[in-house]
Amino acid sequence: TWPCPVVYLVVPGQEGRRLLGRPDVFCAEQYLKVHAPPFLFEAFLWAPIDEARSTARLENGSVFFTLRKKEAALWDSLLAPEVDKEKMQRIREDAVLRAHEKAKEETDAKAVRKQERSKCALEATMKLEEAERKRIDQLKEKERQKATEEIEQWKEQNEKQKKLQERVPLQLIKKKQEENEPRSSSRGAARTASATQRAGSAGNMFSDKLEEESVPAPRCAGTIQLRFTPRVFPTALRESRVEEEEEWLQKQAEARRAINIDLAELGDLSEEEKNPDWLKDKGNQLFATGNYLSAVSAYNLAIRINNKIPALYLNRATCHLRLRNLHKAIEDSSKALELLTPPVPDNANARMKAHIRRGTAFCELELYA
Repeated sequence: TWPCPVVYLVVPGQEGRRLLGRPDVFCAEQYLKVHAPPFLFEAFLWAPIDEARSTARLENGSVFFTLRKKEAALWDSLLAPEVDKEKMQRIREDAVLRAHEKAKEETDAKAVRKQERSKCALEATMKLEEAERKRIDQLKEKERQKATEEIEQWKEQNEKQKKLQERVPLQLIKKKQEENEPRSSSRGAARTASATQRAGSAGNMFSDKLEEESVPAPRCAGTIQLRFTPRVFPTALRESRVEEEEEWLQKQAEARRAINIDLAELGDLSEEEKNPDWLKDKGNQLFATGNYLSAVSAYNLAIRINNKIPALYLNRATCHLRLRNLHKAIEDSSKALELLTPPVPDNANARMKAHIRRGTAFCELELYA
């Protein structure tokens, strides 16, 4: 008999051995199960227990149950007496159904809590955004008021300057009028003197002819030949960068030589097959179908046409990894890393792929250091 409100139960392995692996423990009001293949333990309890407060602990390969009774009553035994197969099946189904309902309730409650937390987070974010918006509006309003005040001050200064400028001309006019009054009598004499000067100048005709004869004759027309330094670029030599232009021309010459290499062998290819981008796409299609040797051939031809494309070496390294050509995979990955210089954010993904494929080849060769 168990007068205590707590029942302690230990489920060891069969014949004292520990349970193999991590057992599946299930506890309901009147049903216990411990399943650790190939062993199975089931117990149909004498009375219901409080499954919320009951616990199960796995220690040293055994399961230790701490079962708390719903009612502090005496148990004549641990197991319920005279339990037939139908009752066992019904207790199992009720326990599983109750466990499913409880799990669903917990899941729903968890979803509700998550939704409430998301709602609270959204409200907090909206409050922060509203506070930030108000702060920005206040700053804008302060700047607008400041700009308005500056404009008003500027207008006032302009008005003051205009008034000063209007006053100055009036004063000057008054002064001129005062100065011109005593001199009005002398203007008649000045007019007569100027008339006599005009008459004397009109009568001197020989001096005008001499001035006309002293003007030189117009120059003869001619042509001037200009020679310009031959230039590949449209800009003038004084505006160009000679070192960068020479480097660009050298690269262009290398590219043309790479395209025209083995012209006799590539002469039977179509224009489409001479395009390295088309060959790369063709190699990718062959790789997707598992035809690694044909993909390597496509990448080889593309590299012969243009050996400055890092993606060709990366894709060929992947094919060599699938074909277990590990040393060639290392060479192609290293060549791709040489072309992917300098390291910039735009080629970070390609450099990562090159390091991964080269590292994979080293690991397969067991070259860890």
